Amino acid sequence: MEFRLHYRGQLKSDSNKSSKWEHKHQIRQHIHKQMKELWQQKPLKDYQCLLVGKDDETPPRFLRPIKKFIFVPLVNERINLVTELKITLLRPEEPGFIVTQCGDLDNRLKTLLDALRMPKEEEMPKDSMPGEDENPFFCLLEDDNLVTRLAVETDRLLEPVEDTSEVELLIHVHTKVTRATMDNISFGI
Repeated sequence: MEFRLHYRGQLKSDSNKSSKWEHKHQIRQHIHKQMKELWQQKPLKDYQCLLVGKDDETPPRFLRPIKKFIFVPLVNERINLVTELKITLLRPEEPGFIVTQCGDLDNRLKTLLDALRMPKEEEMPKDSMPGEDENPFFCLLEDDNLVTRLAVETDRLLEPVEDTSEVELLIHVHTKVTRATMDNISFGI
């Protein structure tokens, strides 16, 4: 399965310790809206049964409770999925400036990958509660270890920005099945 996610906003370096979990969660909330819409379209629309258990003893295949949230990671180990990501990152800096005033590229990508996956319990922002449309909370990855290939292309963002950490991202997602089952046959196409 192939699709694209989009993000426009701040992308701070992971080394920025102040409020890093909040920043990652804000990006995650932006991605959630797109992932929720994706689950309303084919082929995922035909797999709504994976969001509920078959009976009281069979847990749902996708739901992952963390604190007060119920996460739905599309790419997850239970259904034997991995993914390849191709990221186009537009930033308000000259081409070639890998280390910038906003943090080096690898730390900014670490922030993005953390935001694409469901958080660990200790990574949830303090006192966070799901919003009205965030139950369940849709995300791309169960764990960033499920990314098997990562390609990044950077270029200049040719629009005025208020903050130099602002970026525009286009994330091309290609899911792959590692072991075919009845539950995942459409996810690897």
